[in-house]
Amino acid sequence: MAALLSLALCAAVQAQDAVASEGGRAPQQVVVSASRYAQFISDLPQSVDVIGSSQLEEGQIQDIRDVAKILPNVSVKRAPARFSVTGRGNPVGNDGNAGFSIRGQGGNRVIMLADGVRLPRSYLVGSNAFGRDTVALGLLKRIEVVRGPASALYGSDGLAGLVNFISHEPADFLEGGAGAAKALGGRAWLSYSGDDDERGVGATLAGRFSEQAEWLVTVAGNRAHALENMGSNDAANVDRTTPNPQQSSGTSLLGKVVWRAGEGQRHVLTLEHVGKDNEVELLSSRAKPPYTGTPAQQAALVVDEDAAKTMERSRLTWDGRFPVQAAWADSVQTTLTWQDSAARDKGQTVRNDGGVRLRDISYEERALQATLQADKNVQMPPGWAQTLTYGIDLVRTDISSFADGSDPPPLPAFVPKKYFPDTRDSAQALYVQSEVSDGRWTFVPGVRFDRFSIKVLSQDGYYPTVSATPGTSLSGSATSPKLGVLWRANPTWAVFANAASGFRAPEGQQINSTLEVSTAKLLPNPDLKPEESRNLELGLRGQLGGLSLDMAVFESRYEQLIVEKKNLGTANGGTATTSNPTLFQTVNIERATISGFEFKGQMTWGAAFGGQWSSPFSYGQLRGTDDTTGLKLNYIDPATAHLGLRYMSGNWHAQLDVFWQHAKEASDLGSASVGNPPNVGTQFTIPAATTLDLSGQWRIQKGLRLNLAAINLSNQKYWHWSDVQGLRTVPDLADAYTQPGRHFKVSLVADF
Repeated sequence: MAALLSLALCAAVQAQDAVASEGGRAPQQVVVSASRYAQFISDLPQSVDVIGSSQLEEGQIQDIRDVAKILPNVSVKRAPARFSVTGRGNPVGNDGNAGFSIRGQGGNRVIMLADGVRLPRSYLVGSNAFGRDTVALGLLKRIEVVRGPASALYGSDGLAGLVNFISHEPADFLEGGAGAAKALGGRAWLSYSGDDDERGVGATLAGRFSEQAEWLVTVAGNRAHALENMGSNDAANVDRTTPNPQQSSGTSLLGKVVWRAGEGQRHVLTLEHVGKDNEVELLSSRAKPPYTGTPAQQAALVVDEDAAKTMERSRLTWDGRFPVQAAWADSVQTTLTWQDSAARDKGQTVRNDGGVRLRDISYEERALQATLQADKNVQMPPGWAQTLTYGIDLVRTDISSFADGSDPPPLPAFVPKKYFPDTRDSAQALYVQSEVSDGRWTFVPGVRFDRFSIKVLSQDGYYPTVSATPGTSLSGSATSPKLGVLWRANPTWAVFANAASGFRAPEGQQINSTLEVSTAKLLPNPDLKPEESRNLELGLRGQLGGLSLDMAVFESRYEQLIVEKKNLGTANGGTATTSNPTLFQTVNIERATISGFEFKGQMTWGAAFGGQWSSPFSYGQLRGTDDTTGLKLNYIDPATAHLGLRYMSGNWHAQLDVFWQHAKEASDLGSASVGNPPNVGTQFTIPAATTLDLSGQWRIQKGLRLNLAAINLSNQKYWHWSDVQGLRTVPDLADAYTQPGRHFKVSLVADF
């Protein structure tokens, strides 16, 4: 990789004059997430991706799973809904689009933001799981993805990366022709996706109160069924491989008011609401006739099961920017946010003896966030420039959950409970970053100091009893430094290096969660330590003729990684029984290393057959090791590649994309054993797969566009590793976890 970087850089330096004569640098993308102020990607000493509004529309990207498809070393888990309501803990697919994994680490190790505001975390207990897909892509202007630790600017949870969902503003719809401003504008759209029969509709309306004030309202909704797969068994029992019957819906609202009070002074008030509902008939949970076993065992068999989940997130944000032109700052930005997120998981199980078991699990986060940030251009010697950014972050989140339900005789009565006590998660932080540049060299040092605390607010209802397992409060601190260096070899090529650290504080539910079911027991762990990471990244970015390229090689070392609900074996050895249960506990493991490389870019071929031709491409590969045991990390995704061919002519364009995924074989695993006694099995592995997509856009007239796509043209049968990792090899059931076969997408978009 180092040799390739050197050769490419030498070629770039030698070709500098040739590039300049062909028009110089390509149009640059601006991001705010990497440094907390607007910058060109080409000036950043780290890897960043931007998915803009045109790419969101043309690619018909309708959820976060579609976002990950086009990014190397990024994935989103979405297993099929095959969970159980009241049986042995089985949360498979209950969390929908669970969240992003970046360079091998996912879940709450990746910060997800909406306009810079932290989104709620995921939560898993028993059969209940709440994911992080509380965003509506119809509200968005762009998505920014920062690869590698982001704790130096954003603190806890920035262990592996960051995803920032940035919503539209009124100005995006009020620009008229020849630079003129419109008094009223907007957008309306209709969409359909055949992989889950989703139908969507939405509209945005923006206008002006005056020359200084603008407003925007966006409303969107959708209806869908279960995500299709390549299964063929429609049996209404555990043998089923086709999707369970499912009805999903979503509604979203975005309102904004922008007021420019004076030169350089700007205020934005944002109201956002996202709601999602999901109802599943769990045919795959039903026992398969003929029924066998003892009379008691037959009486307990599941003959019917269904579940309903609701997720809501509401926020109100004020973002104010003020010019101060003082010795300590040129401008100040203040952000205040209130956010409430709630999820509820209801289900019922009908037993063979006619008894009905009910469960009603809720989870809620109520958050207040505040940021005060100052920016200052510092006087430097001639030829040098320095921008200093520093600020204060304050976050307070109250977290609660509650489990209600009922069990029929002869089962013991269900006791309503909290699996962890009501908790307040607070953090206070100071951060500072300096960017020093002479146009050729750029140095970006930064550091952040965080103080975090987890405080038990109430023991009421904490299970099983306060005296047996009192909830534990915890506090600590972390310092997260970083240093980025960029050397611009010429106006179009640059080499960069980035050394950064990250951390993630333990969560209250990880420390205090406890649960007892049958022959298993979950233990709290008040001794959990924060996770830490150290990342080194080397990259090359630039343009040579028609080739634009962005590539990086990296290594991340992790310490004290938290493993959720690790199997510790039975309390006294031997077979698990009610008096000798299998013990589970969330624990730290000592060390792990993940390394890899990725490259992405585009080759512009020029004009032929009446249009312009180009080829986007990307490739990503990872390798992970548990440094404590020396074994490979099972959860690392296999290598992926993408190559496209795009033709653009006049008022239409078309693109053929080839996606390739490497196999995940037994030799790629640290251990092929999965499951817990007595249900131990062999890990299911996946073959390599190549799929084809064909998409295009017809610009019918100014402001009216039709987008069409045929996905998985060859009807390839394949799996995603993130969906099946931890799945036992059961050949007859593997098809239930396949990806959708050939399907079509269409959307109609009108700007006015």
